[in-house]
Amino acid sequence: MPAASRRRRDTPPPRTGGSEIEVLRGFLDYLRASIAAKVDGAPEPQVRTPAVPSGTNLLGLLNHLTFVERATFLGEEVDGWQATFHAAPADSVADVVGRYRETVERANDVLDGCTDLGAPLPRPGRPAPSVRWALTHLIEETGRHAGHADILRELIDGTTGR
Repeated sequence: MPAASRRRRDTPPPRTGGSEIEVLRGFLDYLRASIAAKVDGAPEPQVRTPAVPSGTNLLGLLNHLTFVERATFLGEEVDGWQATFHAAPADSVADVVGRYRETVERANDVLDGCTDLGAPLPRPGRPAPSVRWALTHLIEETGRHAGHADILRELIDGTTGR
């Protein structure tokens, strides 16, 4: 158990425009920033130490979300989803956070070109989900893992807040 609790300022839900795409992208970006901040600055080796019997660890959650973003928005294929829950031993916290943020930037570049939420994402040669489905899925996936990250970070060093 951490010696002292650190409370970060809570960030309220985003204020977005009124269109469906503005709301979906606003909430996804809010969750993306939240989980990246939760991992950024977490101490080694605790950031990669499993805190539950399933092996879930804070750094692995962000590593996994990087692969989810790449698969969903960039069309990259992922072999072995379970392995994505663990960062490589040589990867530092800064490496994983930086790779996640770079992937989010690339995903947002793709989304900037999508004006019809019902249209499929650009994915040559393969079936693709609609932009609406992909955004909703990433909100769900990122939100779920951000909740896990909240608990894991508090167990590591007492840091709480979004």
